[in-house]
Amino acid sequence: MNLEQVTQAISRLYKDHRIVFWYDANKELRQEYETLEISGVEKIEINNNEYGIKYRVLREEGEQKFLLYFEGLQPEDLDNWLLDVQLANATFSADKVSMWVVELGLRPEFIPLVQEHAEFFNAKARRDALKARLNKEDSHPAVRTKMLAVCVNSDTEARLEGILEVLLSELADDRDEKINQIMRFNLGGFLWERMQALFAYSSENPSVKDFVIELFKSCYTLAMEEDAGLTQDALVFLKRWKDSRRHHSAFETLSDQCAEILDIEQDLQNRDLRQLIDIDYFGLIDKKVLDELAKQVVNKTLSAGECANLIWRRRTTHWFERYANIYEAIYFGSQFVAELDKADLRMQSMADGINKYQTTWFILDQHYRKFIFYFRASKQPTFLQELFELVENLYSNNYLLSVNDNWQHVVDDITTWDASPIINQREFYTHNVKQYVKNNNKVAVLVSDALRFEIAEELARMVENEDRYTAKLTPMLGMLPSYTQLGMAALLPQEQITIEENGTVHVDGQSTAGRDNRAKILNNAVEDGATAIRSEDFLAMDREESRALFRDHSVVYIYHNQIDAAGDALKTEERVFDAAQDAIQEIVDILKKLTNANYTYILVTADHGFIYQHKPIDESEFASVDIQGDVIHTRNRRFVIGSGLKKSTSAKLFNAADLGLVGDYEIAIPKSINRLRLKGSGSRYVHGGASLQEVVVPLISVHKKRTSDVEIVDVDIITSSSNVITSGQISVAFYQTEQVSAKLQPRKLRAGIYTQEGDLISNPEELNFDFASENAREREVRVRFILSRKADEVNNQTVYLKLEEPVIGTSHYKEYKALPYQLRRSFTTDFDF
Repeated sequence: MNLEQVTQAISRLYKDHRIVFWYDANKELRQEYETLEISGVEKIEINNNEYGIKYRVLREEGEQKFLLYFEGLQPEDLDNWLLDVQLANATFSADKVSMWVVELGLRPEFIPLVQEHAEFFNAKARRDALKARLNKEDSHPAVRTKMLAVCVNSDTEARLEGILEVLLSELADDRDEKINQIMRFNLGGFLWERMQALFAYSSENPSVKDFVIELFKSCYTLAMEEDAGLTQDALVFLKRWKDSRRHHSAFETLSDQCAEILDIEQDLQNRDLRQLIDIDYFGLIDKKVLDELAKQVVNKTLSAGECANLIWRRRTTHWFERYANIYEAIYFGSQFVAELDKADLRMQSMADGINKYQTTWFILDQHYRKFIFYFRASKQPTFLQELFELVENLYSNNYLLSVNDNWQHVVDDITTWDASPIINQREFYTHNVKQYVKNNNKVAVLVSDALRFEIAEELARMVENEDRYTAKLTPMLGMLPSYTQLGMAALLPQEQITIEENGTVHVDGQSTAGRDNRAKILNNAVEDGATAIRSEDFLAMDREESRALFRDHSVVYIYHNQIDAAGDALKTEERVFDAAQDAIQEIVDILKKLTNANYTYILVTADHGFIYQHKPIDESEFASVDIQGDVIHTRNRRFVIGSGLKKSTSAKLFNAADLGLVGDYEIAIPKSINRLRLKGSGSRYVHGGASLQEVVVPLISVHKKRTSDVEIVDVDIITSSSNVITSGQISVAFYQTEQVSAKLQPRKLRAGIYTQEGDLISNPEELNFDFASENAREREVRVRFILSRKADEVNNQTVYLKLEEPVIGTSHYKEYKALPYQLRRSFTTDFDF
């Protein structure tokens, strides 16, 4: 060592000590000692003057810094008159290992540790990285653990669990640099010792791969409440690793590999659905759960409520997002089957039929739509084929055909198209828009093409879920035939509606074709100005432009077209339910932009509904005979307009006046859900006819309040007769006190067992309480907490089951509820025999 290195090494010691001893064991550094100069430090050579030195440094000059040099080996303790002073201060040694110890600020007793792992300390970068982590109170195991953290470049707290996560990520990437470093630096024995102590892992040939296989094997069997080779701490570790955002990819890779090695697929063949519902260590478990759910829904051996509860319990599991579309398809398929089983599809009149549809039956169309949407999104037609066939056949034959056959009996008995007291679509402007204008209120009308009633109901619920928004949904009786030009015309201010020979529609002698013509009709009818624009043009407006629209017009019609645009084209008709989902979200965006532009009153409605069946249409669903007449003006899949139309048993014939129209022509509507044959057009998505799905037109009245009106559901911890924890795990039930509704929204919580100091001693569980069931039992969920080894440190003390909720916009949580428990685990609790 040169003088500069010696000076730097000794100078560091004075940061924490006043007196430094220097034993020159090999008697070769006297020159360096004599040349050495450190500001503020006085040098004294020890040479049979110990008593005088002690008196001087402790009594005479108690504030002065000293360097005490001894040429030769340090005396034995019994012969060392300055031992007490030395033990209270620092000792400098000039050999490489001692220099490292001094550099790191470690005590002399760490010299053997540094010698044992000399290759680790040989690199200054590693020494610097370790020094940044060290504390004065560190024990030998703590220092070695921090050395492991340096080896794996872990930037988190030096904990064995964090080090393991990095090593497992390396294994998943098929690399071994970090574990090889650990072995090269002679830290492998310590690593396996810690694994033995924490997880009870032992092996004749320990390795990271061997450990991860044993980890998955043990946690799987522990979850099955069977004997396992590792402790419950392994289960807690696996849950933490599995839920780590940083390491989830490594978890999935190793999970798949271990599933194959352990032949989990074969084991799952003999497992019951309910036994697996809370376990998520392998993606194969989700496949097994999904397979069982789908089969039991098809076989009707699982109630819709239980199916919903089981799927809810899977929502917080690791693999749920990967299979979310399949889960959702099964959920909506189950709900559809259950709703149809209890549905009474009879009706007495048109008004009765519409009332029953808007209160009950619409949900069948909605569940079917959502099922088809997720069925398509899942991209698993083979896996879901049986469920698809069941739902499709039940929907087409037992519901859609049945309800509209019953509806047709009612329609056959009427002479005029009227369902009083339900208003007709052509009365929309007079009953609704005009009332706002009379009261000097500005109103926006959003007309979404083919927004059928059940889609509007989902939209209304979504709007109601928004803070300060209300959305009231009511039905109107749509015009016949239920096609776009007539429906759009009926929503305008008018007294007379006429269908021209070319199919265009006039109101009071003015054409309604196109946005410009409708804007003129509106502006002529509204004294303070009105206009019509396309939704895409409105969405492109900036804040000032949208507010100018409000300022300059009392009435604004906004035309939106996503659903009909997809459904009317043969190439895209199968995407109509995808378009419906997109439309709902886009309409919410439009509503928010309207309220930001100062609109307080908004009406959302449609021109018509539609029928859609995902499976290609059977021959039986086409009208048995073609409709003939003297003159045919317009022919469509669901209606014919002409003069001298011939009566047919497969169609209902109306005069224009019967439908509230003006003119000398007739309209023929195929009965029930039958289609007419028409070349070049789609047959699965149709409208124009008189089915409930086509003519029950939604009207949503949206209003924005000034004050908040949203609350969050409460969740209770169901207490048992004992609040004592006597084993390594505890099962706790949680209860959502009320069903989720528009203004009573879900609550997300994190649950875990904590010490009085706030340390987590169990697996944390993320819970989302969003149950909409009226059945209280279906709003209850049970969670199992596994205690970690840390729980031993607080045995016979009070611990707390805590429910915490996230602070919105942050990564922090705040306490929601807590329940105390007494932890009284026997010393035999963790024995495996």
